[in-house]
Amino acid sequence: MSLELLEAKAEKPSTGAGTPVLPPRAGEDGGLPEGPQGILGDPNRFGLLAFLGTLTMMFIGLTSAYLVRRTASDWQPLPAPGILWWNTAALLLSSVALEGSRRGLRRVDLVAGRRGMGAAGLLGLLFALGQVQAWRILTAQGLSLAANPHNSFFYVLSGLHVVHLAGGLVWWAVAFRRLHRLAFAPEQDVLRLFATYWHFLAGLWLYLLYVLFVL
Repeated sequence: MSLELLEAKAEKPSTGAGTPVLPPRAGEDGGLPEGPQGILGDPNRFGLLAFLGTLTMMFIGLTSAYLVRRTASDWQPLPAPGILWWNTAALLLSSVALEGSRRGLRRVDLVAGRRGMGAAGLLGLLFALGQVQAWRILTAQGLSLAANPHNSFFYVLSGLHVVHLAGGLVWWAVAFRRLHRLAFAPEQDVLRLFATYWHFLAGLWLYLLYVLFVL
């Protein structure tokens, strides 16, 4: 199906509440059929999973260093800023919105897909800004990076996470533009790889919270 025909169909109002949709393609649930199955059959997915595996090993190594270092006599627990819990909620809601976008696209509902994707990006940006604010709050309290070993690990681990999330936001911008321009074939799960990366970051943040303030 050409891009021009796809856009023309998207502009036609539905017979329901006026939401523009595309006619469903073949599939068991009446939505979009899945793309190629299997990791080895998709080099992009294989590369992403390999990168996430490397990222996982890096954070496991930092966790090991953290567990060893906190047994020293100069270790002082860092109180978790309350804003971290709001940031966590924003990131988790971002993942929920992203899955809502994917479900909308499976129903070939472009409006739901765009709204969910837009909400996912805005909530992700809110999380990143909230993390910067958390660092400012701690610094204002005299809890800077060099003040205590626990402080250092918090800044390093949360900082590395934000750096990778910033990369995810760049990816989000590219994917959102592609979604807005309908620059994909109807049978593609255009957000599959991005969702894998984004959900990984959400899970990683929950893991870091547990290690830094619960374990």
